[in-house]
Amino acid sequence: MSDAATAPAPPPPSPLAKEVRRRRTFAIISHPDAGKTTLTEKLLLFSGAIQIAGSVKARKASRHATSDWMEIEKQRGISVASSVMQMEYRDCVINLLDTPGHQDFSEDTYRVLTAVDAALMVIDAANGVEPQTRRLLQVCRARNTPILTFVNKMDREVQEPLNLMDEIERELGMTVVPFTWPVGMGKVFGGVMDLRKNQMRVFKPGEDRANDNDEIIDGLDNPLLAERFGAQFDQASGEIELVRDAAPAFDEAEFLAGRQTPMFFGSAVNNFGVQEVLDSLVDLAPPPGVRPAIQREVGPEEGKFSGVVFKIQANMDPSHRDRIAFLRVASGKFTRGMRLKVVRSGKELRPNTVVTFMSQRRELLDEAFAGDIIGIPNHGVLQLGDTLTEGEALQFTGLPFFAPEMFRMVEVADPLKTKQLKAGLQQLGEEGAIQVFKPVAGSVLMLGAVGQLQFEVVAHRLEHEYGCKARISPCRFSIARWVTCDDADGGERELNRFIEGNSHRMAYDAVNAPTLLVEYAPELRAIESNWPKIKFHALREHAGLVFQQRMG
Repeated sequence: MSDAATAPAPPPPSPLAKEVRRRRTFAIISHPDAGKTTLTEKLLLFSGAIQIAGSVKARKASRHATSDWMEIEKQRGISVASSVMQMEYRDCVINLLDTPGHQDFSEDTYRVLTAVDAALMVIDAANGVEPQTRRLLQVCRARNTPILTFVNKMDREVQEPLNLMDEIERELGMTVVPFTWPVGMGKVFGGVMDLRKNQMRVFKPGEDRANDNDEIIDGLDNPLLAERFGAQFDQASGEIELVRDAAPAFDEAEFLAGRQTPMFFGSAVNNFGVQEVLDSLVDLAPPPGVRPAIQREVGPEEGKFSGVVFKIQANMDPSHRDRIAFLRVASGKFTRGMRLKVVRSGKELRPNTVVTFMSQRRELLDEAFAGDIIGIPNHGVLQLGDTLTEGEALQFTGLPFFAPEMFRMVEVADPLKTKQLKAGLQQLGEEGAIQVFKPVAGSVLMLGAVGQLQFEVVAHRLEHEYGCKARISPCRFSIARWVTCDDADGGERELNRFIEGNSHRMAYDAVNAPTLLVEYAPELRAIESNWPKIKFHALREHAGLVFQQRMG
């Protein structure tokens, strides 16, 4: 007998390993109005997590997208905060994160992308690749995040699918492998051909309920297809022949490295083409993998619990003035009431009211595993980027805070509401909705943002969630840099000397990290040359880590 025949079978995976391998954690990303939130709804619908979808377009109706819970989102019909939803499908636990499409909220999206193992990119078939899509893809590519692509709105007059495929490859630098292909578009949209299953799903519009009775025609060479769909079918067949000759076969390793993307076509608003996407997410998206910390790499199947806070949301339940820390479980198993250490502060937590989400609808959670997203209600104990462990000193990396590009001063309209303004700004700053700066010299707080819409949302939330109307006025600053100094260069003493010497343009942010604010780029260059020992950071991940270690 051969050695192979007598070799013992590998041991079965542990219960922990089985749970980890069931997890799929992904974000949906796109340019605004590509249909991302609609697709989120329909994925929930097809998984059985909800029975009827809300219409994101019906702003005046009582029904809204499940993932849009904030009052301003319902008024404007856009997503301005990331939402977290968990569902079960085909024995997998799917953690789905819907992100804001608007570029003014890109920072929130960037942080969410650090918590996922894959991404689903939604492209408007009429507009093709748009600027925000490019920016988000750069973040995904930098992290080698696997991407699936859904080309939406095929029930409208849109670009030719071959042109879209070429544009995606050219603009995003990824090889595209079509898994489905459209037959016609707009008024003559007949459906999609599944190139892997060798069948066609016939288009039937329907906005609310899952179409589990779609007509399926087997065999892409079935004469019935040419008979029913005529010129549209002939054109699609010719395109498929071209694609099969020119495009490479699907390569799982290339997909997992973020260099190849499977492409699907459909119409999210009509629940069409969604089933293929959902099945492929389960089949192709990877389970949780190793995550880097400063001290070492952390494996998902390790016995000890660890996790990182990638998002904080205030007032998800306005009647309770709560703050939820969204934590991505990196390793081990979470159980309700277990002792956890906040590595930054050394404080101990024993969370008993941890929740899982269906957007704003919560359920108490008894256990969670690597890949899951859990919500920990707290009152300022947890900050963005915090690592929680069972005791080990770990600091997960990669959570970005970008230097703001726009600045405003903020004052309260009614002096009697000063306390509410400060409390509101502190919470919104910790949440990451806006960056709040307290000047070293002066009492007027400053706000920093990536885009104008952030200021509008903060003003709206201050008024409606905290009961104080704010006056937001122009500010002379236009550039911010977080500052640190290595111990070898004088450390804290040199940094204090710098802060004192530049007090008129220094401020502290939400985590008390010292920040230099200047009006012009030449001014920044002059300061950098005059203070060679000081390090100037456009990304607070680095400055924040140095600061946290010093304070810890």
